[in-house]
Amino acid sequence: MKKNLLRKLYIDELKDLYSAENQLIKALPKMAKATDSDELRAAFEEHLKQTQEHANRLEKVFNALQESPKGKKCKGMEGVIQEGSELIEEDLEPAELNAGLIAAAQRVEHYEIAGYGCVRTYASLLGETSAVSLLEKTLAEEKAADEKLTKISEQVNAIAAEAEDNKPESSGRKTKSGENARAARA
Repeated sequence: MKKNLLRKLYIDELKDLYSAENQLIKALPKMAKATDSDELRAAFEEHLKQTQEHANRLEKVFNALQESPKGKKCKGMEGVIQEGSELIEEDLEPAELNAGLIAAAQRVEHYEIAGYGCVRTYASLLGETSAVSLLEKTLAEEKAADEKLTKISEQVNAIAAEAEDNKPESSGRKTKSGENARAARA
């Protein structure tokens, strides 16, 4: 692959990540508010601060490239966040919601891990050594956030597994509007 083609892809992927991070900056406070788990809320709040720093790091990379970070909407992150938003809108027991929020957050982390892994490799191939360092730091933080969510999930998922469904209709989860959310997404 020619370097100029890889540079174009690199910039496009960086813009995608920048959009993703900014979407996540808006979504994380909603996720923190939705949980009744202090540990999970703290994890979301901590990751919000990291996510703001991730966006700042990307701005530094764009400044070094003399490119604008704007101009692209990350549809992948938009979809993942939309699924998380739908989960929050469902009429779920707190334990079930907490388990679902962790699953949604881990999908976000895995999406970001894949993206940052790619752009770090592109930066390395393009000789962008300062960008490699910044992107590697963010990649490590995304992996650590995923590991933290896995640790929290051990307790949260156990509580959800033990929780009794006290709703009269236990055959399927219903949204507040009465539609079966799983069927609507299928």
